[in-house]
Amino acid sequence: MTASPDHNHLVSAEAIGVDIAALAALTEPDRPWTRRSFTPMFDRGRDWLRAAFAGAGLTTGIDAAGNLIGRRAGSGAGCGTILLGSHTDTVPDGGRFDGVAGVAAALEVVRALDRAGVVLRHDLAVVDFLAEEVSGFGVSCIGSRAMAGIMPADWLERRWQDRSLAEAIAAVGGMPEALGRPLSAPLAGPLRAFLELHIEQGTILESEGTAIGLVRAIAGITRIEIIVEGRPDHAGTTPMDGRNDALVSAAPLVEAVRHEAARPREGRHFTGTVGEFEVFPNAANVIPGRVRLLIDARAERRSDMEAFIAWAKALAAGVPGASARVISDNPPVPMDADLLAVLAEAADAAGVSHRPLTSGAGHDAAHVARLGPAAMVFVPSRGGRSHCPEEWTEIDQIADGAEAIARAVIELDRR
Repeated sequence: MTASPDHNHLVSAEAIGVDIAALAALTEPDRPWTRRSFTPMFDRGRDWLRAAFAGAGLTTGIDAAGNLIGRRAGSGAGCGTILLGSHTDTVPDGGRFDGVAGVAAALEVVRALDRAGVVLRHDLAVVDFLAEEVSGFGVSCIGSRAMAGIMPADWLERRWQDRSLAEAIAAVGGMPEALGRPLSAPLAGPLRAFLELHIEQGTILESEGTAIGLVRAIAGITRIEIIVEGRPDHAGTTPMDGRNDALVSAAPLVEAVRHEAARPREGRHFTGTVGEFEVFPNAANVIPGRVRLLIDARAERRSDMEAFIAWAKALAAGVPGASARVISDNPPVPMDADLLAVLAEAADAAGVSHRPLTSGAGHDAAHVARLGPAAMVFVPSRGGRSHCPEEWTEIDQIADGAEAIARAVIELDRR
């Protein structure tokens, strides 16, 4: 692609805005913006999206995982598929852009290529992944994990509202009995590239005035549990110098975690949060006998996480009665360098400023990356707000990201 900016954009910001507004209107009454997976409101959103896919000339289908996919056939037999998209389910009282922006942008890319008369050799598909957000079944990224063949089999037995997850997947058109291996249908041929647009859910792009972020990695997420054992006694009769108060021992650990997580790591993304803190027996007149902390740590580089795990275990070992254990540990997922380079060239050609970023949140792209090259484009979030009614991204900003993706699709197809 030419390096000189071409400001004759392919995509229509207005069309993206219309789609986002239509889905935003489908929300639980008095709960903006709530469209949780496996609910009637989510089904209504899927019905709308299926019609929108058909209106854009896409052939629609549901794969075994319950993902809704619209396909635009390419001219070259066996070339494989370029996949775009995100998710349309929300958290309770969440935002209207999280996930939805990526699906709306992908849909507009298809229409833009049609308007420009672009014929691709590859199939181009748009996906709405099932249940990216934590569902009523207590798990997330159901559709993308299942597509990649890595969803734990016992998840299908989880229950919510008197039905199993297997029954819920079947109800949206999936085939839970076929899960347990990587899926391809209704895609045609191998996955050549997956591109996902998403709101940043942070403040970097807005604060710098940069149009889009090219995500170099999705941070690994590790959860570390620390238990501090003390001795419960009467709060009014036990002398102050004769206590074994678990809370007094545990309280400094919270600040220690924050201090260690904030230590400079040469620009590499790292966060650490004590997100759960439980005191037992949690009674006003009882000296705390036990405290539980759960640390959520996220790292762009695996070596940083391994060092933090060792630090947390050493921290606990230095506190009488304390112990630490890792209860979940997911490595970081780097995005494909070649796709990122193509996206950068596409953004330059469109006159769209960009910078590298790391995603501190999990996304479907982390799981799809097991099937083929994957990359993400972030667009700014006002004030970094997300998962709340105040979440906001300007439609023109979403269009900037969609423009980069549209041009990248053309270049990827050529290559």
